[in-house]
Amino acid sequence: MLNKRTWTAIIILGFLGSLAWGVENQFFNTFIYNTISPDPRPVSWMVAASAVVATLASIFMGALSDRIRHRWGRKPFLLIGYLGWGITTALFPTAAFFHSIGIAVFMAILFDCVMTFFGSSANDSVFHAYVADITTVENRGKVMGVLEILTWIALLFVYGGAGIVIDALGYYAFFYIVGGMVFILGLVASLLLKEPPLPREAPKGSYWSQIAETFRWSTLKQQGDLLLLLVAITLWGVAQNIFFPYLMIYIGSYLKVPTLQASLIVFLAILLGGIATAYPLGMLVDRWGRKKVALLAVVAEMIGLIAFSLARSFPLLVITGILWLAPISAWTISTSAWSKDLFPEDKRGQFGGYVILFSVALTMIPGPLLGSWLITTFGIPTVADGKAGFIPTSIIFQVAGIATLLAAIPLLRIGKKKPALQVIEQEK
Repeated sequence: MLNKRTWTAIIILGFLGSLAWGVENQFFNTFIYNTISPDPRPVSWMVAASAVVATLASIFMGALSDRIRHRWGRKPFLLIGYLGWGITTALFPTAAFFHSIGIAVFMAILFDCVMTFFGSSANDSVFHAYVADITTVENRGKVMGVLEILTWIALLFVYGGAGIVIDALGYYAFFYIVGGMVFILGLVASLLLKEPPLPREAPKGSYWSQIAETFRWSTLKQQGDLLLLLVAITLWGVAQNIFFPYLMIYIGSYLKVPTLQASLIVFLAILLGGIATAYPLGMLVDRWGRKKVALLAVVAEMIGLIAFSLARSFPLLVITGILWLAPISAWTISTSAWSKDLFPEDKRGQFGGYVILFSVALTMIPGPLLGSWLITTFGIPTVADGKAGFIPTSIIFQVAGIATLLAAIPLLRIGKKKPALQVIEQEK
């Protein structure tokens, strides 16, 4: 199945998904902070609301794609999802047209939620279910390594090009360009996509019984190692979301780095810490095993985040940025491949929804809220255009670094009952 046509579709869709999420994760936030209100709380509200939408969309649409896959495959979900994703990304900045701060914040959150519905439906559940459909345990780590490279390349476009476009043309043009790319290239890649052999029959039972099963504790409890892995993913994600929504705000407002230079810092860190390490790490995940690489990532991430919090000069910010970005690659590749190894074959879309539940809803609600509390409690009060707010300080990275270590606890418990992956690795 991994022929040139399939690889082309995977590369385009993987790149676009990472591009759109990169813009949403950072520049939706900075747009609100710089254009609507410097108060960090609307950012945390938006992140929390979009996390809920992402979870529900992934579960409901993932299960639906599992049920009708035997008829049309997963292509219709990808086609509609990427088209809607592009349109809603382009429309996001219109929220600032409203003069009332309350209404503008509400509209920004609403636009973000609609965009998230399309993005999560297309990318988070269906696209990753498709990747699981066409890969095996033996080559999944390598494929996830390629997708991780695409993630970092997309972020290079976001952070490397964002500062230039925003400084030259403004936020509106930036969002129009990104939305247009997602719309046009998503259409091309979805049509290019080749489906693997489709199952002859739909999963047993009704759609709603499958949804009910998704929210039943006993369903997850039966997947002991997968549950422990999801808990680890949650703990890691909470730690990351303490600081990540406020990363560019911290660099720009606290360190007083201009937008262009701030983008360049992240650009170089991504280039050297993300792209350069992703493919070797993917190979390492297949060779060493998922668990070893994930545990190393936890320790390295803690060290990298604390080091970043102490950096002040341009070179040190780049170097320490590499130190916490490379472990993210290692963690993402190892846990993504690991979770797909453990998914039931006939419910990959549905179980992809579980990943979003644990990695998005359970992380992007408490994480940003904790980050917002740290900023309002320990941050620097500020006033911009008559609007009161707070500037984040380095404590958000220090707390996040320490919190990251908690992810190691469930990881160490995995493997007492040997999953299929461990049996295969032992046979090798």
